Amino acid sequence: MDLQISVFLLFILFTAGHSLSCNLCASSSCTQQTCSSGSTCFGLTYVVNTSVTKGRGCIAASDCINGFVNLGYIQLSTSCCNTELCNSQDAPEPSNTPNGKKCYYCDVSQNCTKVLSCSGTEDRCIKASDVNQTAVIKGCASKSYCDAAAAVYNATLGSFSCCEGNLCNGAQSVSQSFLFLCCSLLFYFLLH
Repeated sequence: MDLQISVFLLFILFTAGHSLSCNLCASSSCTQQTCSSGSTCFGLTYVVNTSVTKGRGCIAASDCINGFVNLGYIQLSTSCCNTELCNSQDAPEPSNTPNGKKCYYCDVSQNCTKVLSCSGTEDRCIKASDVNQTAVIKGCASKSYCDAAAAVYNATLGSFSCCEGNLCNGAQSVSQSFLFLCCSLLFYFLLH
């Protein structure tokens, strides 16, 4: 009996201090990175107009979101995993194949009455705003992105909601910079 307890305690001691290693990639160069406790590996691919940017690294497990989001001129794909060097592949590029779903989105001139054709697994419409309700983003997202983003976004940045019907995310315009909120959200997930 004492041997079983000793083996169990040794197992706990050796696994509790283990840090996860992930690939850290910026541009085309990659290195290995030891993540802090409570972190996971992630991959990110985002497309702005036709420019594709990819990255990989560590992120707090509570902030990691798997899925796709399309905000009109910005498309984002993220993937998370929690085994050694599991992010050796880039997150998949967002799909350009329309799926019949339509959502409102806000363009760079802050007009939120534009209609976006969702693609791939983007089967939800999203609407997010900052704490003061002064900036809004809208677009399409996958169910997996909606499920994870709602918890992260509502707890820290403002309000976030997803809906399933066509054009269910409303068409109201906003008064603050859409790009500022979008970039803030992106950098929060990457650097937090």
